[in-house]
Amino acid sequence: MSSLSFAVGERALCYHGPLIYESKILKGEVWDEANTKLETVGPHYLVHYKGWKQTWDEWVPTARLLKFNEANLALQKDLARAQAATTSASASASKTSNAARGAQPGAGRRKEGGRGTKRGRDDDDGTRRPEMRLVVPDTLKVLLVDDWEAVTKNNQLVTLPRSPTVAEILEEFKQHILSSPPPNLRDPQVVLPTIVSGLQVYFDKALGSNLLYRFERPQYADIRKRYVTGPTVQVSQEREMSAIYGAEHLLRMIVSLPAMVAGSTMDPESVGLVRDYVTELMTYMMDQRARLFQREYDSASLQYQNISRS
Repeated sequence: MSSLSFAVGERALCYHGPLIYESKILKGEVWDEANTKLETVGPHYLVHYKGWKQTWDEWVPTARLLKFNEANLALQKDLARAQAATTSASASASKTSNAARGAQPGAGRRKEGGRGTKRGRDDDDGTRRPEMRLVVPDTLKVLLVDDWEAVTKNNQLVTLPRSPTVAEILEEFKQHILSSPPPNLRDPQVVLPTIVSGLQVYFDKALGSNLLYRFERPQYADIRKRYVTGPTVQVSQEREMSAIYGAEHLLRMIVSLPAMVAGSTMDPESVGLVRDYVTELMTYMMDQRARLFQREYDSASLQYQNISRS
């Protein structure tokens, strides 16, 4: 099908949470409202993660896939290094150190020893893509790894709805900046409302397709029924996901922004503006982490566990 950009059997890279793993395309389908399996539409692919059990095979949208080339392998390594940095940042805490080691199943290291693709094949169109490099504070890296471990290893879930929500955090951040604008931020009165609005819209669009681990999908489907599509939801009373999810998933979105920017047509000036404001947002989240992030995740119900394995 012409609308599918990956072929069956093609080697690809796939986002799973904040990291990227080598995968193989098993099937490709274009979904609409009538045949969607995940409540999302458009091209989707059934992928198998290299070195993982078949039970981890899953359908993903195009947004979670990258072509297998040197540029994207470099991005994969950058994300893996960010996770690896967590180990040194938290060496005094054995639990966190173990989490950091566990968060790297070895796929990234195996690919570092491979040859990859030949130079000159990175971009078929020969154009240079926009690039945004984010420096994630070590404290937030630790929270990312703890989040990964709680969901993927301990079968735990974030309590929903969260408080504060993504929408509330972004509004609080906006008021915080406007009350005392940092000198490094350009025109906060003009730029900040647009940045905050854009981040919230992107979160609502990206959550279901790019920010969830497989184990969280049954909970996500349940949330959509309760607040968006269910028979008890009144017209015009639907809630966006940014009014339900919280800091844990907002942080996952933030670390995925460089990949989003790389696939966009943003000019360097706009990329720099977003980077500066997002960096301040991470600083704010780090300072407010005790209030924003959930300390203990919930044990998933047996119902969710059974659905996730089916």
